[in-house]
Amino acid sequence: MKETKGHIFSISRDNAPVAGCTISKELVNEAQYQVFYFSLAAGTDISPEIYRQAKLLYVADGTLTVHWPGEEHNLVAGQAIIAPPSVPVGMKSRDGAVYTELTVEEEFLMNIDAGKIFSLAGLVPYQDGKIINRDIIQSPKVKFVVMSFGAGTGLSEHAAPGEALIFALEGKAVIRYEGEDHEIKAGENFAFAKNGRHAITADGPFKMALLLTLE
Repeated sequence: MKETKGHIFSISRDNAPVAGCTISKELVNEAQYQVFYFSLAAGTDISPEIYRQAKLLYVADGTLTVHWPGEEHNLVAGQAIIAPPSVPVGMKSRDGAVYTELTVEEEFLMNIDAGKIFSLAGLVPYQDGKIINRDIIQSPKVKFVVMSFGAGTGLSEHAAPGEALIFALEGKAVIRYEGEDHEIKAGENFAFAKNGRHAITADGPFKMALLLTLE
């Protein structure tokens, strides 16, 4: 994964749109799945293209319109959609947008219907004293899961079996990574190296999404 490991960063701040331009940044480009950041300046678009895999599009900032024949969906920050495979899918933005695109075989999508806008944070509730997980993508090579942490709950120190990327969705938490604490809040991100030892403790109710890549 082409992302600096072990520090707090922001996908939206680090990939701010450039006037009149569309920008892409490759994180992972494997046969089984791909992960990219995209930045669309106000009034720009990406022409419809046909892919054999489904696309999960998650908006970090701004507004994004995703369209394919007969359908058009308007997303704001915090929302996501699954674009179906084998139809021409295009993206455009009136005011500018930054989003993450995860492409994967449709068979590996879990608990989510294509073509419906959803909030990642809204996929899991809070329960006092509990951690709740909901798998969105589960394949031999990549996993995408949304998690909620009741106040004061957390994950004890462990090593990731692959590289990982955290999207903080609601609230705050402390990530302990290789012996150093990092405070993360909604809208920020954190990347782990494979076998990087880490722990997470919620500072109040906390929700996050986790993208885990596996060799």
